[in-house]
Amino acid sequence: ILHRFFQSMQMRKIYIDREGGRKMKVLIYRPKGRRSAPQTGVLRIHGGGYLTGFAAMAGLLGMGKRLVRRHGCVVISPAYRLRRGGRYPHALEDCYSALLYMASHARELGIRTDQIFVGGESAGGGLCAALCQLARDRGQVRIAYHMPLYPMIDDRDTDSSRDNHNLGWNTVSNHFGWKVYLGELYGTASVSPYAAPARQTDYSGLPPVYTFVCTGEPFYCETLSYVEHLREAGIEAEVDVYEGLFHAFDILQPWRKVSRRAAERFDAAFTRARERYFAENDL
Repeated sequence: ILHRFFQSMQMRKIYIDREGGRKMKVLIYRPKGRRSAPQTGVLRIHGGGYLTGFAAMAGLLGMGKRLVRRHGCVVISPAYRLRRGGRYPHALEDCYSALLYMASHARELGIRTDQIFVGGESAGGGLCAALCQLARDRGQVRIAYHMPLYPMIDDRDTDSSRDNHNLGWNTVSNHFGWKVYLGELYGTASVSPYAAPARQTDYSGLPPVYTFVCTGEPFYCETLSYVEHLREAGIEAEVDVYEGLFHAFDILQPWRKVSRRAAERFDAAFTRARERYFAENDL
């Protein structure tokens, strides 16, 4: 499988500056062969509950490889800091450093300057949502579209995360992930919406969104709430809901009919987004 994968893609590893002057590894995925025109660029942030994971997950698992192989995108994946070293705001600032690099080097990376998208699953989806808020407020990079799939965005219990014992990710693991990520802020009213995007009160000016989620997982309620808040703010927001199942079902069981359907729905939403959403950058 990996042999076929790398026959159709190129992967390059680089190191970029991040806050504090330290270097961060970033992986760049692109289709094999030269393309004369710049392509949509996607900053893909890997999941792992703010605890674990690695940059290659964003290109090898989930929708990352589809974006490169099927849609011809350039995908950028940062190796952001994890566990206590990545405690908020460090992981988010790492992702922001990757976004700045992506926007300021768009032409040499073969990326359209008016079509920078951001995406990720689970905690990667949470960082995706937080990054869109941070980029909006700092005003340096304009994100055209975001795709936070079943995102981990609320440190508070919801109806679907309060007593969840399903596969993959549940109430116990969710509490532990947030405790590590937030540190002393955990359980307080001082948690920033940049840390837990569900705490945001101003959704205006955020980019359009597509996401999907299943009813059996902890993030069901917070995902639907996020979409509803965006719609109330006049932001175009699409969501697909799959009955039952469990967190990250599409990654853990990609051969299932429902996972293939989710991938096809993602493809359709992404194709519409490329045709409709643009935000020019000139760094």
